[in-house]
Amino acid sequence: MRGQVRGFSLIELLLAMAVGLILVLGVSQVAISARATHASQQAAMLLQDDARFVLGKLIQDIRQVGMFGCQATASIDNAPPAFDRPVVWNTGSASTSLTLVTADSGGGKPDWTVVSDCTGTAQAYAGSAPAPAPGQIRFAARQLTYTFEAGQLKISTPAAPAKAVLTDNVQRFDISFGVADKPSSLTVARYDPSPADASLIRSVRIQMTLQDPTGRVKDQTYSVVAALRNRLG
Repeated sequence: MRGQVRGFSLIELLLAMAVGLILVLGVSQVAISARATHASQQAAMLLQDDARFVLGKLIQDIRQVGMFGCQATASIDNAPPAFDRPVVWNTGSASTSLTLVTADSGGGKPDWTVVSDCTGTAQAYAGSAPAPAPGQIRFAARQLTYTFEAGQLKISTPAAPAKAVLTDNVQRFDISFGVADKPSSLTVARYDPSPADASLIRSVRIQMTLQDPTGRVKDQTYSVVAALRNRLG
């Protein structure tokens, strides 16, 4: 007697299809989550790269503020007024700016050049200086203005007053200054967003918040402190 052959019932078929669909959905969800995680990590890395570039440049320029050679500023003949106040800031409702007069290590045309023999004479020149005499050294200086406005951090110089964008998507850019209690002190006593005496500034603290334009990661805040080495002895 031939045995009876049975196939899948409709219920069994529907059950198998449901289990298969659940498995497919699970795998798809894992793949989507992995892709979203990768996109978030990439967005965070881009923000970190932007912050590293901008803050690294700021740190370098702040550290070299007031380095106009081997003579004190008061001993430099024809020194421009900017040498007396190498750190200037301005905080308004629409923008924040930080102007630094710093040593020029970029190799371009300087804003000023100090020629000194490092023993008793020093002369400042606008732009490039003539060739130094035997025993003299040239020290290049430049003025940089960092401006935060309209969600961008920009940079400008007297020779190039048009503001060049360093980075976009800046949500906040806060500046405060580490100040000493007295001119002879090298120790930072407190941080002040607007100190009354700029000569007491020993360091600059910057807090910058960057925003991912795609919204894949939360706003990232970065903070650095850079010392004015020329004022630390």
